[in-house]
Amino acid sequence: MSSASLRRLLKEYSALKKENALLASSASATASLSHEVSISPVSQEDLYYWTGTIAGTPGTPYEGGCWKIEIRIPNMYPLHPPEIRFLTPICHPNIHFKTGEVCLDVLKSQWTAAWTLMSACIAVRALLSDPAIDSPLNIDAANILRYGDTTGYDSLVRYFTNKYAKLGR
Repeated sequence: MSSASLRRLLKEYSALKKENALLASSASATASLSHEVSISPVSQEDLYYWTGTIAGTPGTPYEGGCWKIEIRIPNMYPLHPPEIRFLTPICHPNIHFKTGEVCLDVLKSQWTAAWTLMSACIAVRALLSDPAIDSPLNIDAANILRYGDTTGYDSLVRYFTNKYAKLGR
């Protein structure tokens, strides 16, 4: 484990704890992205494995859903990107339905050390509303959009959101 990556992870973890403490004491906590994306290490002894949740964006077929994610951080972080994977099944062209693997350029070739774990998770959440059908991991979902059937796609996403990720389940 690199001491530079560990220092960076400690810095990010500390910043997240401070932000969460501020939100807990703030009246505007409901308007924060931190309620839409929440991450933390599984254990303070291992900062290279985190879990979290991503909430669906209002006004999208993902609205009302909450997905569990895991984040595996390489020893060369932040020079190499984390691996973010959905643990809760999700229907999306750029997310493998069975493995939860995410196909997103910022988690691959476009990664830079300027990205943080939280900013990467926020980018994954943004991907839910803006699928890239040219690089699908879920070909069936991508094909529905390729053929212009947004109503069918939205219905399929809502079905899987309600089945697997509905808040209060």
